[in-house]
Amino acid sequence: MPADLPPTLDPVAAERWAARTLTASPWLHEEVARRMAERLDVIRLPVQQWADWEPVRGGLDGHALVAQRYPDAKCFWVSAQAGSALVATKKEARPWWRRLASGVPRERVEHVLAPPDASAQLVWGNMLAHHVAAPQALLAAWHRALAVDGFVMFSCLGPDTLKQLRALYARLGWAPPAHEFTDMHDWGDQLVAAGFAEPVMDMETLTLQFESPERLLAELRELGRNLAVGRFGALRGRHWRARLLAELDQGLRQPAPGGPLTLTFEVIYGHALKPAPRHAVAGQTHIALDDMRASLRTRQQNSRRS
Repeated sequence: MPADLPPTLDPVAAERWAARTLTASPWLHEEVARRMAERLDVIRLPVQQWADWEPVRGGLDGHALVAQRYPDAKCFWVSAQAGSALVATKKEARPWWRRLASGVPRERVEHVLAPPDASAQLVWGNMLAHHVAAPQALLAAWHRALAVDGFVMFSCLGPDTLKQLRALYARLGWAPPAHEFTDMHDWGDQLVAAGFAEPVMDMETLTLQFESPERLLAELRELGRNLAVGRFGALRGRHWRARLLAELDQGLRQPAPGGPLTLTFEVIYGHALKPAPRHAVAGQTHIALDDMRASLRTRQQNSRRS
């Protein structure tokens, strides 16, 4: 499997999941968004316009944190689902008397399938990339949306996610419970291949505990679906579900029987810049005048900053 493709992911299943309209943001996605928003403290680049890719999936509360950080910036809500955009709009909107009382103007939002090219100084993509069947196409869309010197910040699940559940399924001889997730080093390579510069990748491990197998399954269904190519291809019966609950209850309680059910989630964070275009050197090089002017302006601005 090439490094630029998600290991064992079924593209048809991924498309069906992407077409599903969500009515709420998953709790884990909101928590990751909060942690990723804190990483904006180290970035001083000005933001006049920014794009949030699939904000309902990524977290509406997380979106609000970014909007508060850049209160004067316009936002492009990038969503393929009109229903998701409507949910986001209703939650984002505040009564007029609250807006007047707080003195904060309502956020400027435009719902789009894709932002205009080179229109954003920030692309925000929270907990989306691990469900995408064509990650290079997603990175290319982020690159097109960014202006020169703009930056992307994204997060996704890493390969150690659900390792306890994967081990349990393997021991029972069952098909995998989820597709394999891409390593953070491969994400860094894909960013460079997509034209980004100075990629910075990081990860952390979150350990979640659940009181019951039923609660664990409900939480996992909020996060996504099993998109593995080798997943079981038919309907399951009630007897299988009863066995699943029993196996989860026995196999995932840590550190000892009677303790909470435990699952590990590896969260990958990445950010990178869109550099000024480089002109190829050849015997004869043809450069558009507008490109030459844009490149010159960028170099002058960088010189003044330094």
